[in-house]
Amino acid sequence: MSRPPARHVQPRLPRLPRLRHWRDLQSLAYLVALPLIVWWQWQHGWNLWLYGIELFLTLGVGVIHHNHTHLRMWRGRWANRFTDYWLTLLQGHPTFVFWPAHVANHHRFRHGPRDMARTYRFGGDHNHLLGYLLHPLQAGWVLYPLFLRWLGQLRRHWPGAFRYCMGQYLLWLGSWALLLSLDWQKALLLVIVPQLHGLHWLLATNYLQHAHADGRPLTRGQRMDSATPLNYARNFEGWVNPLLFNIGLHTAHHERPQAHWSELTRLHSEHYRQRVAPALNEGGLLPYMARVFVLGTVWPPARTRAQMPPGTYD
Repeated sequence: MSRPPARHVQPRLPRLPRLRHWRDLQSLAYLVALPLIVWWQWQHGWNLWLYGIELFLTLGVGVIHHNHTHLRMWRGRWANRFTDYWLTLLQGHPTFVFWPAHVANHHRFRHGPRDMARTYRFGGDHNHLLGYLLHPLQAGWVLYPLFLRWLGQLRRHWPGAFRYCMGQYLLWLGSWALLLSLDWQKALLLVIVPQLHGLHWLLATNYLQHAHADGRPLTRGQRMDSATPLNYARNFEGWVNPLLFNIGLHTAHHERPQAHWSELTRLHSEHYRQRVAPALNEGGLLPYMARVFVLGTVWPPARTRAQMPPGTYD
């Protein structure tokens, strides 16, 4: 009895990483464009227009980091891990910090009394230029001990995750050391200062979105009731959204944190805009900043009004 012919088994080729949503092609474009612009200026000299684009892209990288934390960009572990490290390299700080500071703190407490970086924690319920400029420093001061406690828990209970976070620190500090050793002036001008600018924006965004908003806690039942106002955040409906991944539609993001950023326009329009006080639905971000932080210093009607009654916050 003859044996059946042996079947030729084709070796399985490794699957290429796939984006979870095609709109993240914009995210990838930003993540590629930023280092290319830095490299070009390193080779050919500082350029005003390219430097302006670079500073803008540092804002974009911060928003991409935020979005990637809430909903991983790729359908595949290794592509997402590579993205974590790439964001660390571009942003100039480990990406793990979003888990303890943002997901486990800010999204849990929504600008309430237990939110460690609530804006009214620092000098009362205000919204002015000095508060905007100082908030990143104040928030960093209270959040870094949280990062260290988080790392301590990882080291004791999840040593693999702890090593993953330490690898991010090593990549960040090692990249700075290498670039400073090559040319400290270029490193400062083209890499470190833009990264610090992006980090300042990342933390200051909390002030833009929540200063003078209502930090009184809501139960889950209240939030699910469409008759309950959601006044803990400010929304911006201008060009900031197509340019920076709908970062201005903050209420919808808080209520649906697992939604892809491209869905927030619809969610804001259909479900959440009408539940926010009109004073907290702003138009463009830059006109808002000019009105409140510049004109408001000399003309009181340009300033915002607190959504919380006096004495209701710590």
